[in-house]
Amino acid sequence: MDARTLSKTIEPDGVHANRDAFARDLLEGLRTTPKRIPCKYFYDAEGSRLFDGICDLPEYYQTRTEIALLETKAAEIAAMMGENAELIELGAGSLRKVRVLLDALVAPRAYVPIDISGDYLHGVVEELAADYPGLYLYPVVADFTKPLILPRLGAGRRAGFFSGSTIGNFEPGEATPLLASIAKLLRGGGLLIGVDLVKDPATLHAAYNDSAGITAAFNKNLLVRANRELGADFDLDAFAHYACYNPVRARIEMYLVSQSRQSVRVADKIFSFAPGEPIHTENSYKYTIESFSGLATASGFRVKAVWTDPLQWFGLFWLEEF
Repeated sequence: MDARTLSKTIEPDGVHANRDAFARDLLEGLRTTPKRIPCKYFYDAEGSRLFDGICDLPEYYQTRTEIALLETKAAEIAAMMGENAELIELGAGSLRKVRVLLDALVAPRAYVPIDISGDYLHGVVEELAADYPGLYLYPVVADFTKPLILPRLGAGRRAGFFSGSTIGNFEPGEATPLLASIAKLLRGGGLLIGVDLVKDPATLHAAYNDSAGITAAFNKNLLVRANRELGADFDLDAFAHYACYNPVRARIEMYLVSQSRQSVRVADKIFSFAPGEPIHTENSYKYTIESFSGLATASGFRVKAVWTDPLQWFGLFWLEEF
């Protein structure tokens, strides 16, 4: 199969299964106290587009810092990954990032992006197919936090890529088994993972409360998605974006806060909101080099290399199994 044929080969998780999971998780989350919506549902096509906009914001340092690190350290990273690598990306992110790796790798065999947004994956592989005609492109529409079986594309070493500090969205008690499951998926390969580091709270606050309001729109898109896909009747103007840094737990917490007493219908269920009542939509944990190294070790990895920017705002870790 050539790259364009493979680009149309999508695992059958599918749109309907994703919508059913969204409905189930949303209803369950709205029954809890505090109410919550899992952050993995940010990334429908519109959410992915908005997040691409966030990555270009002056306040949002993460993406440009990670890309600069990738570009500066590409040769060292490629040496760690080795020749004929099968590059497996957990949560398809910026094409600029993966292009840096693909251009630096020696004869990469395949690129396997895994994401729950099928539309976004289609766009990713169609764009890459034209520029990497000899590369196997095998998009997998799936939730990478669930058990996965990937195709056997050859004897190449699997190199995982988990960028954007997505690991920060998981509670530490969730992150450890997730990393352990990724280690099994990689079959003795290695993992390049981006980690946002602890820094001045003012810098963190600005990154999640941008002056252009794109992060607020990204947050509210969860409600837009619920209205469109599940027939909910959320009033977007009745909820406000709120994000704050919790220094005790070293994490950003993001919410949608009800601005009045109101009721919302979701899938024929009615949910009441008090004035000021929040829906929790995301945590984003920040780590020190030492604390993340400890988490990686507890997951069955050893830290083989760490690269940071001059300000030590962001880290790239290369992990291998013990």
